Amino acid sequence: MATNFFGLKKSSSSGALNAMEGDGFEYSLGPPDSGFSIFLADRTKKIHFIRHAEGFHNVATKETGSNDCLLRGDEPASAHHLYDSRLTAKGIAQSEALRTHLASRPSGARSFTAFDLVVVSPLTRTCETALHVFGQPREPGKPAFLDQKDAPKNSPEYARGVKVAPPRFLVREECRERWGHYVCDGRRSITEIAAEFPGFDFSEMVHDEDVFYSDARESDEHCCDRAVRFLQWLNSRPEKCIAVVTHSSFLRHLFGQFGETLKADDRDDLQRLAGNCELRSVVLCSHGVKDGQKVDPLMPPPANPSTVRMGSVYEKPLSM
Repeated sequence: MATNFFGLKKSSSSGALNAMEGDGFEYSLGPPDSGFSIFLADRTKKIHFIRHAEGFHNVATKETGSNDCLLRGDEPASAHHLYDSRLTAKGIAQSEALRTHLASRPSGARSFTAFDLVVVSPLTRTCETALHVFGQPREPGKPAFLDQKDAPKNSPEYARGVKVAPPRFLVREECRERWGHYVCDGRRSITEIAAEFPGFDFSEMVHDEDVFYSDARESDEHCCDRAVRFLQWLNSRPEKCIAVVTHSSFLRHLFGQFGETLKADDRDDLQRLAGNCELRSVVLCSHGVKDGQKVDPLMPPPANPSTVRMGSVYEKPLSM
C-alpha cells in the first residue's frame, strides 16, 4: 500500500485514501481517470472554514521569529500574558472586513452569504472573531421566526425589507487548535468565557476547565483523528450552510488528509497554510457509511509520542 505524507495508507485495489486507517472513510474519483466525483445532493453541505483573525500571539512570533515567546517558562501557563491570546486591533479590523465581504458575496438566491449555523472553537480569539464577523448570534433556544433582522445594508434584499434570522453560535471543543506546549493554545474556563460571550451556545461543552492543555503537544495522529471526527459531527447536523471559526494548525491537520486525487494547484490551495481571517469554503460530501453513527464527546487522549511526520510551510513552524 502507498502512503501520503501523513503516513496514511492507500488501498492497493482502488487507490482510495483512508483518512483514518480502519475507519472505512475512503474517498476517490469516480470512474478511473474521469476527473469527476458524483455525490447525491442530499449528502452534501457547504462548510465555510474561517481561521481566526490576528492575535497578539501571532504578532509576538513574527516579531521574535520563533515560538519561544509562547513557552510558559517557570510559571503556570495560565499566568502567561499570551495564554488564550486575544485579537489585536488589526485582527478586529480583519474580522470586520470579512463581514463586509460576506454582506456582498452572492450565495444561493441571495446577494449576500447567510449561514444556518456558526460553529466556534472555545478559545477566546475564535469567539472574538465570530462575534466581529457575524455580529450578535441568535439566542440559544430561540426560534428563527422570533429573531428576524434586516438584510445587509445596501443589498437588494434590504431595499425590499427582507428579514433574516442571525445564526446560532455553537461552541465545540473538537475544532479548537492543536493543544499543548504553547500557552496561546490553552483556554480559560468555560464559566469565564461564557460570561464574556453570553449569546454563544456552550451547552455541548463537557469540561469547564481546560483538561486538554499540557506541556506536551497534542500528537499529529490525535489531531488528525479528531479533525475527521469533527467532519462526522458536521455531517450529522441538519444545517446545510455552516461556518466554522477555527485555527490554522487544526485546518492543516484536517485538509492535509484530503486532496490526493486533485490537480496540484487545487491540492495546494486546499492544504496550504490559512492566513488570519481567511475564508476557505468546501463542499462536504458524505459517502453514507458513517451516517447515523454516534460521535462521542471529545476526551483527553493518552500521552503517546507522535509517529507521524508532518509537512510544514516553515523550516521552524511558527505558532498559528
